[in-house]
Amino acid sequence: MSLSAAHAAAFRREAPAEGRVFTIRDSGGYPAPGGALPFWSKRSRAERVVGAVDAYHGFEIVDIPLGDWLDSWLPGLRRDDLLVGVNWAGARATGFDLTPARVAGWFTAL
Repeated sequence: MSLSAAHAAAFRREAPAEGRVFTIRDSGGYPAPGGALPFWSKRSRAERVVGAVDAYHGFEIVDIPLGDWLDSWLPGLRRDDLLVGVNWAGARATGFDLTPARVAGWFTAL
C-alpha cells in the first residue's frame, strides 16, 4: 500500500471517530492548489502540514462537523468542480485528490 493510500484509509477510519474534518484558510480564503481543497481527519495532521509547508505557514485550522461537511461542503465542492485532498502529508503536502462523490461514498453508512 502506498503512503497516500494509507493516509486515505486513515481518513476513512478517523473522520467518523473524530466526528469532524479539518481544513485550513488564511485571509485569502481556502487554498485549492491544482483544483483540490485539502481536508484532514485529525487536527494534528493539519497542524503538521501548516508547520512543515512554507506555503501554508500562518494558515488557521478550521474544524468542520462531519455532518456539515457531508451535507454541505461535499455537494458544494462537486458544484464548483473541485476535488477533495485527503490527508495530505509531507514537506510538499501531497496525497490523493478524489472526487467529492467518491469520498461521500465512504460515509454512506453513517
